[in-house]
Amino acid sequence: MAALIAAARAADFPAEIALVLSNRPEAGGLAIAAAAGIATACIDHRPFGKDRAAFDAAMQAELERRGVEIVCLAGFMRLLTPDFCAAWAGRMINIHPALLPSFKGLDTHTRALAAGVKLHGCTTHFVTPGMDEGPIIAQAAVPVLDDDSEASLSARVLAEEHRLYPETLRLLAAGRLRIEGNRVIRLPA
Repeated sequence: MAALIAAARAADFPAEIALVLSNRPEAGGLAIAAAAGIATACIDHRPFGKDRAAFDAAMQAELERRGVEIVCLAGFMRLLTPDFCAAWAGRMINIHPALLPSFKGLDTHTRALAAGVKLHGCTTHFVTPGMDEGPIIAQAAVPVLDDDSEASLSARVLAEEHRLYPETLRLLAAGRLRIEGNRVIRLPA
């Protein structure tokens, strides 16, 4: 999120960060956004219990109220309902700390090290109701070094996430991405 905020400050960036919305009142991103002068909101998911549709409807109402056109998930650890995903189809992206389709879900760096892969990285993708299953937009790979720990691998992947996510938002906001089936086509400038 901080990388998106920094990128959006550039005069030629085709999007502005209109709102940082969290489902956790204690999320550090809310303070970062507020310090940057960006509107914030929190819709705590806990009062909704297992009613995911009601929670998603509350988020949808807040996003509409704020005039949001694109949703960028960052550290949002909940699956979204099919209706919410359909409302934002082609306009909601996520970044995942692995080269999808490998290592969906949590603990990606630990699992990559345990699997003995030689390349790891991050993926930006459109969001669909399935976990980390949406059409892949872009990926960045980093080598897995023989002496890597979870922390050292995570740091190199995070550096790539900070580069890749703003570039993905730039392409989407500029209308340079088209989804064809499960493929994402990058259109010329």
